[in-house]
Amino acid sequence: MNKLLQLLSTNSQFSTAELSAMLGEPEDYIKAQIKEYEMKGVIKGYQAVVDWEDIDDSHVEAMIELKVSPKRETGFDDMAQMCMAFDEVESVYLMAGVYDFLLIVKGESMQDIAMFVAKKLSTIDGVISTGTHFILRRYKDRGMNLFEPDKQADERSLIL
Repeated sequence: MNKLLQLLSTNSQFSTAELSAMLGEPEDYIKAQIKEYEMKGVIKGYQAVVDWEDIDDSHVEAMIELKVSPKRETGFDDMAQMCMAFDEVESVYLMAGVYDFLLIVKGESMQDIAMFVAKKLSTIDGVISTGTHFILRRYKDRGMNLFEPDKQADERSLIL
């Protein structure tokens, strides 16, 4: 695996000077590599990993599995594009196994996601079945540990 890309995917906030020191390459070379990766579309963007439980922004996430009937001419690509077009859909993955796709979906409530599945997703021509799994808590996301045991201390008190 490309070490520069691996470091950037771990922490996109590394400066080119830090990356240069870690990789033993000149800083100008690192800048040029990053620019080239961005121009070629290898680097699609930069994102922060946010622990949404620490923010007063109530939303619900779900993983939705889709079993579909692929089209003869385009295979799974058309279905992927239809799913990606929904604002509620954060991510779309083609998988091997019982289901063909995994979608990461966000909504304001479980009811919102349920209605999205019932009224929008399951009505797409070619969708055979769905399986919805609500995400209750994220412990690790994109390689970042979100679990802090000290914050999880039981703050209830015993009253006699």
